[in-house]
Amino acid sequence: MKIGIPKEIKNNENRVGMTPAGVAEFILHGHEVVVQHTAGENSGFADEEYIKVGAKILPDIQSVYREAEMIVKVKEPIAEEYPLIHKDQLVFTYFHFACDRALTDAMIKSGAVCLAYETVETDDHHLPLLIPMSEVAGRMATINGAYYLQKNKGGKGKLMSGVPGVNRTKVLILGGGTVGEAAARMAAGLGADVWITDISLPRLRQLEMELPINVHTLYSNEHNIRKALPDVDLVVGSVLVPGDKAPHLITKDMLKLMEPGTVLVDVAIDQGGCFETSHPTTHSDPIYIIDGIVHYAVANIPGAVPHTSTTALTNATLKYAIALADKGWKQACKDNKALYRGLNIVNGKIVFKAIADVFGLEYEEIAL
Repeated sequence: MKIGIPKEIKNNENRVGMTPAGVAEFILHGHEVVVQHTAGENSGFADEEYIKVGAKILPDIQSVYREAEMIVKVKEPIAEEYPLIHKDQLVFTYFHFACDRALTDAMIKSGAVCLAYETVETDDHHLPLLIPMSEVAGRMATINGAYYLQKNKGGKGKLMSGVPGVNRTKVLILGGGTVGEAAARMAAGLGADVWITDISLPRLRQLEMELPINVHTLYSNEHNIRKALPDVDLVVGSVLVPGDKAPHLITKDMLKLMEPGTVLVDVAIDQGGCFETSHPTTHSDPIYIIDGIVHYAVANIPGAVPHTSTTALTNATLKYAIALADKGWKQACKDNKALYRGLNIVNGKIVFKAIADVFGLEYEEIAL
């Protein structure tokens, strides 16, 4: 199979779909790999490194999409890429369809096979291709939240750890999954007092046992969240419903419960955001302020640390991508239920029910 690695063109997206080490594995399996010129440059991987392991460098994104049977990338295609995707082409990437009707319509029209990293799910309900970026995003959410707590950035002017005789910053984390746990560990390591919420009591018990002593668990419901908001300095939203839109756990009227300068970091923005007042921002323009509350809602947080992120992503996606290339998508999905669950849109039909439900479109279960 011919695999294409295009350069990401989303705002400040510096990751690339595959490292040279990953490309080398494709070559060993007898596949051909084409990489767009400078695709890996911002992640620290020069064209020469891809050439050395056997890849072919193509001059532009149009050439990559035209030649490749399977596209391996990081972020969802944006409008400039829609016309480049063709019928029966397999696109393996993060899609997050449920919060983007235009993307959904474009991929239906393309006739492509859209296999989404974020809905590849194992039988024990793990999301193996989401976990590495969630770990990065969780850590970065706390780091960025701490940064925007500075007074000159719009925050309260508080140091996460405090100092002797001065209170620590209070951090509330909504969602105890991979992002939430990573954010909690980072915040605890910086010396903050941390509360982490979830609707699963077994998960809260696990977090209680495993996280540092300055992390406290709290059952997630509207009453508990409202009660906590007046005292918090930083809120990290990390709620995930695989393939579906995130619920709004903080509504617009709840902003008045918080002190001016409180920082909200919405890691769930890829799935529509878990704060009602969230809208996607970029690394070049990351924040906005509503009712005195700082909102950080960058839709590709891991893109700020592309070398780490690209390497971690390749480590996770490679075995699945190799299976798709070796067997073809139909046989690979038939053999592996996790990959089967990653199918979102196939040849113009929505085959992931949550997406169809969000937009009121027809759902068709795919039979392999």
